[in-house]
Amino acid sequence: MIAIPAIDLREGACVQLVGGSYADERVRVKDPLDALKRWRALGFRTFHVVDLDAALGKGSNEGPIGKLLSHEAGLTFSVGGGVRSTAKVEAVLALGATFVVVGTRAIEDGAWLKEVAERFPGRVVVAADVKGREVVTRGWTAGSARDIGDVLKSMDALPLGGLLVTAVHKEGQMEGVDLPLMEEVASTSRHPLYASGGVTTLEDLRSLGRVGAHGAVIGMALYTGKLDAAEVAREFA
Repeated sequence: MIAIPAIDLREGACVQLVGGSYADERVRVKDPLDALKRWRALGFRTFHVVDLDAALGKGSNEGPIGKLLSHEAGLTFSVGGGVRSTAKVEAVLALGATFVVVGTRAIEDGAWLKEVAERFPGRVVVAADVKGREVVTRGWTAGSARDIGDVLKSMDALPLGGLLVTAVHKEGQMEGVDLPLMEEVASTSRHPLYASGGVTTLEDLRSLGRVGAHGAVIGMALYTGKLDAAEVAREFA
């Protein structure tokens, strides 16, 4: 199980939002490269980058993403946020992403997901953002009326690089993870699980490892110092 620092981009800066709300920005690092260098210095080698502006149709952070991905060879990056076309999948991979993360369209358009997954086998990660048990889309602003179990079943045969499951109701709260949800996903899907939302303690990470998660994306707890980044890197980088 690996710990994966989140680098969420908004207006060219690295930010952390509570519950995904633009109105509740808790952390801002003006230059995202400073965040990357900070985590690299501790030994982290895998990172999760999200273009929040693209996710909500408010712009693009392609320039900062390109700088992050070209900063140092040999690192692993998953990149997502507003990836809703085959051309955008290709563009993200061309920038140097290891994995491209698709969310809204992947949930809403199964035929398109099958097309990109088969065209780029092992490189496409599906983001399933879950509120309660419902998968939500469009930057967490729209419900899909689909249960997470049904979504997982529909994707099982595809050659995906993994599933990024975010417990939206836990995101940014620093109150722990939704372990039953993550255990269900890990036990019912054949794809590697990347868990997100609410990771606050080393025990949260250990628990996710025990239930079968492949990785855990960490944001708020690292950026606020609630979680000791050096300790996390020693055990999970």
